[in-house]
Amino acid sequence: MIKFLDLHKINNRFRKELEDSFSKSLDASNYILGSNSLKFENEFAQFCGTKHCVGTANGLDALTLILKGFIQLDKLKKGDKVIVPANTFIATILSVLHADLEPVFVEPNPETYNLSIDEVKNATTEDVKAIIMVHLYGQLADVENLLQFAKDNDLLLIEDAAQAHGAETTLNIERPISYPAKVGSIGYAAAFSFYPSKNLGALGDGGAVTTSDSELFEAISMLRNYGSKEKYKHEIIGFNSRLDDVQAAFLRIKLKALDADNQKRRAIAQHYLEGITNPKLKLPFYDGSDNHVFYAFVVEVEDRLDFTKFLDKNNIGWLIHYPIPPHKQQALSQFSDLKLPITEHIHKRIISLPISPILTDDEVKSLINTLNTY
Repeated sequence: MIKFLDLHKINNRFRKELEDSFSKSLDASNYILGSNSLKFENEFAQFCGTKHCVGTANGLDALTLILKGFIQLDKLKKGDKVIVPANTFIATILSVLHADLEPVFVEPNPETYNLSIDEVKNATTEDVKAIIMVHLYGQLADVENLLQFAKDNDLLLIEDAAQAHGAETTLNIERPISYPAKVGSIGYAAAFSFYPSKNLGALGDGGAVTTSDSELFEAISMLRNYGSKEKYKHEIIGFNSRLDDVQAAFLRIKLKALDADNQKRRAIAQHYLEGITNPKLKLPFYDGSDNHVFYAFVVEVEDRLDFTKFLDKNNIGWLIHYPIPPHKQQALSQFSDLKLPITEHIHKRIISLPISPILTDDEVKSLINTLNTY
């Protein structure tokens, strides 16, 4: 059996270090906003190439707090419109709604699954004040065109980087913040999730915001901690959304292996792209650069139900990211009348295949050979 994702094997590589770090955390007994949280925030900011990082309870909170932070700074106001990819995970849309803003659903580029710059331009009105670009499945969005468009139209460009830890590119454009072009440092701010399945995954929930905007950093730091800088003194209406110190300790250990793990994912993806020749499978777009970290290896197939039966029969794990597009979810029924044919077509056909840094060469070869028989 080739599991879709074997979290035990992934984390067992770090067992001794994880156990030692837990023991130290247990002895220190400083579980909330402790030393590991601060150290991880500094290390992750350095990794992403930003001045600041704020740990949060999860990725949804990270994205919501960015939007709430901009509202606190009067850069957004209730009812402003925010462009979002129509084919993203529902959390992207939920963050906009939680911040009392209005999502504008935009169709993706059907080759990359990321925001189409042409569709973004068509959807932008004077009420649109921000764009959330999602680096879906681990591949950077069309950052250069989106950066230029945001700059030309005075729009806030925010990264939903929940699936793209460590992706990077070379940009030939002046950005809002002058730092290396690594995910997390490209827009005004970025939201990360450390859900256990992520390329950088905790052993529970966790998230973070990265930014080089010091005012936004201060606002989010207060917002995540009951609106407080100093204990029991509350300056603004805040939330309780802090990265646990124990999880921060675990993330500090795993961060050291992230670049190498991402490189292994790229190598496996390259083997898939070169080895899978079955015309029934539409393989993902990849230009061979470091702009993709392959959180998921997503293919399209005409008859998905038949394909999943084939995979089950051959003991190959799979997952669908995501079977129902956000605008068709019951929770977002107010958007159910939207006409988004590209998004709906994609969501009917996509399926994710196993890809992780612990897959063996034999497993990769076996999977390729099996898929070519479908």
